[in-house]
Amino acid sequence: MERRSNYDITRDRLERDFLQYDQEAMLRRVPLRHDADYLYLTFLRREYRIDRKTGRVEWSDDGFQTANHAGHDEVGTIFDYLCCADPSVPLTGEYVSVNQLDGVVTGTTLGNDMFEDWAKQFTGKTAALAQACEALGGEKEPVGDVAYRIPLLGKLDIILQFWDADDEFPPAVRVKWDTHVLAYLRYETTYYAVNCLWQRLLERMTP
Repeated sequence: MERRSNYDITRDRLERDFLQYDQEAMLRRVPLRHDADYLYLTFLRREYRIDRKTGRVEWSDDGFQTANHAGHDEVGTIFDYLCCADPSVPLTGEYVSVNQLDGVVTGTTLGNDMFEDWAKQFTGKTAALAQACEALGGEKEPVGDVAYRIPLLGKLDIILQFWDADDEFPPAVRVKWDTHVLAYLRYETTYYAVNCLWQRLLERMTP
């Protein structure tokens, strides 16, 4: 029998749990393209669909001639946005690191190791990183050796900043969110979303 990871088991549970939500009420709150079988949305410039009868989330790069089962972090981010977002809360257009958001405990270190790994992976690859950000629809930002505001999901954008290593400082990565992001995603889910961004950038940077 095929062994399944805990991530896959959790993803499948999330898909089943999605069916408990009133989809018509959801569509009034977060309008999506839809038909009788699927809900459709764009996440990090990739097309996704949700089976309205099973909750299964799939992505495709060829108009769904072929479809791939989405991973845990994609499913968690998409469902959190669709089921928990409060679009009546306006986004501010002001961006800060996730640990500077209102209500987040100062000194929280969730994700620090992730960003250190990113910085190592991006070292010496500023041109490739910039091209990857632009491939995801990113628009240049002023601060950083590579800095882009990248469309994430629905109304949400995310800012990526990278400073390459030099003689005095190691490489560094920062990710910034709109100050009202927690009206759209839970704190933990921001890290799912960031991991999805990481994977999409690596895909674009790989020859």
